[in-house]
Amino acid sequence: MLFNSYPFILLFLPIVLAGYFGLGRRSNLAPVIWLALASLAFYAIGNWQFVALLLLSIAFNYGTGHLLIAAKLGPSQRRAALTIGVAGDLLVLGIFKYAGFATENINALLGSHFAVHILLPVGISFYTFTQIAFLVDAYRGQVAAYALPHYALFVTYFPHLIAGPILHHKDMIPQFERKETKHPDAHLILCGTIIFAIGLFKKTCLADGIQPLVALAFEARSPSFDQAWLGALAYTFQLYFDFSGYSDMAIGISLMFGIFLPVNFNSPYKAVSIVEFWRRWHMTLSQFLRDYLYIPLGGNRHGRLLRYINLMITMLLGGLWHGAAWTFVAWGALHGAYLCVNHAFNAMVPNLPSALARPARFLGAALTFLAVVVAWVFFRAVSVDWALRVLHAMADPSEIVFGREEIAALVLIAIYAALVWLAPNTQGIMGYDHGNRRVGETLRAGRMRPLLLYAASLVLAFGILGIQSHSEFIYFRF
Repeated sequence: MLFNSYPFILLFLPIVLAGYFGLGRRSNLAPVIWLALASLAFYAIGNWQFVALLLLSIAFNYGTGHLLIAAKLGPSQRRAALTIGVAGDLLVLGIFKYAGFATENINALLGSHFAVHILLPVGISFYTFTQIAFLVDAYRGQVAAYALPHYALFVTYFPHLIAGPILHHKDMIPQFERKETKHPDAHLILCGTIIFAIGLFKKTCLADGIQPLVALAFEARSPSFDQAWLGALAYTFQLYFDFSGYSDMAIGISLMFGIFLPVNFNSPYKAVSIVEFWRRWHMTLSQFLRDYLYIPLGGNRHGRLLRYINLMITMLLGGLWHGAAWTFVAWGALHGAYLCVNHAFNAMVPNLPSALARPARFLGAALTFLAVVVAWVFFRAVSVDWALRVLHAMADPSEIVFGREEIAALVLIAIYAALVWLAPNTQGIMGYDHGNRRVGETLRAGRMRPLLLYAASLVLAFGILGIQSHSEFIYFRF
């Protein structure tokens, strides 16, 4: 089921909200069970064949976590339990996500003709990483003993289940346990509705609106210089508003239940360096890779060379996490190289004169955006060869068409660029503060309330009217 669909907005969400708050009058546990069952129903609509896999994953990880938390195991037994738990998660992820990719490469190397066709369970990367973090923290002694219904909801919670963010047990389960979240809060419901409306508008009007221009670069056999750049930029902005829209909608839906999700998207194209870009783009994935891969590898504790090697390993695996294709490996390798260059530059030039600070920030933002656009070509292309074809066209100004279609595309892309760089993001508009559990304080105080409500109503109307029959979020495939 899609957030940007009439059945979800007009049927599923109102029923789940009503049941959640209705049960909350009588019990603190019943709403948790209701929401977990509703989340499973949400997942089952369109993915029913993988519900059993999701339930087995929850049971396996909860049982392993219980051994690490409550059982009196020796150090070697605890290490064995952790190894079995993490290896089991990665094995399942590897079979469903990477078996076909591995088989294709084996066939290419050996000239064999093995065939593996396995459907990819939606959301498997997200709920696998969520539970791996839980197991590692349980091994470290950083996890309390959680009740099974709360853990099951933590994993299946439908606003995040399909395309993130990657949740952390310390942040989410205490919220699920609080009695206050089981009673409707008119302010949070209002703020959630406004944030949901903004996200819906971003998805249905902005992301889906620019999607046809992507074909200029990625569906043409020989794009010209201007077509390649316009198509690459169109995809850059499509992905931005698609992912930003989903993140807003997830936060908005969750707020209606009184639950604050972590911010996962914070105007990444305003970053002045690649390091800053990764602090703004898919923030929960960045934190996971840092805490559970980069730092355990050694991080920056063993000299510059090993730091750069650890960065490359982390980003290569981060690229492969997005998809089983060499294009994603290339995308991860590029970002790994970018981060190494960024850290090397910071080491060589620690401080700039104050007179150069502003021009340096402008240059840094331009170079960062250019590097990101180049990497997105691999992210979007169907093959490495196709990506190189597009990049070759982007580097060859000898062939320029610049007809009526290209001029119209340029105007539209300029409008999108202005929105990305000049407009405030949703967190800024709504004052969303995940850490302090605050949102919409300006709205609560009455300042700008009528104007914001009218604007939100208009945005919601346009967002609903822009809903297409079936328009998935790009991150659903990961």
